[in-house]
Amino acid sequence: MAKLEILEIPDVRLRTIARPVEAFDADLVQLVADMTETMYGAAGIGLAATQVNVHRRLLVLDVSESQDQPRVYINPEIISAEGSETCEEGCLSVPGIYAEVSRAEKVRVSAQNPDGSSFEEDLDGMHAICLQHEIDHLDGKLFVDYLSPLKRRMVTKKLEKQRKISGQKPARAVL
Repeated sequence: MAKLEILEIPDVRLRTIARPVEAFDADLVQLVADMTETMYGAAGIGLAATQVNVHRRLLVLDVSESQDQPRVYINPEIISAEGSETCEEGCLSVPGIYAEVSRAEKVRVSAQNPDGSSFEEDLDGMHAICLQHEIDHLDGKLFVDYLSPLKRRMVTKKLEKQRKISGQKPARAVL
């Protein structure tokens, strides 16, 4: 397995809309393993392929307390949603930034496993929120897109300050 590089804003590749996975082969299985290792290595609870510069509809997540129950969703689609829940979200691609985002409380998702078999699943709570967050990545959307223009400007300034302190080059954000 290999730890993959996680793209961070303002990288424009995070805005790429992912294409469906069509080949269910050994390369896909390896990508799932690499993404899972990368997610755990970054102390994340979810990771979309877009975040590692692979623009295919694939995500991994693990919202278990023990961080030993990885889930894989290939070509995921939310087929129904209900309720609303506001939760503080962060993102491996937007390091150090957290904000309140409202999402559906419960979702029903259809997806495929790495072997290509299809399944449907009802999710709620953190599992539903994380899945929606990662599907947004596959659609070229970031959680900061849900914020008001004022809050997005504040996020931009905070990221610029973080980069200045860490010695990274300032960049134009894609917020």
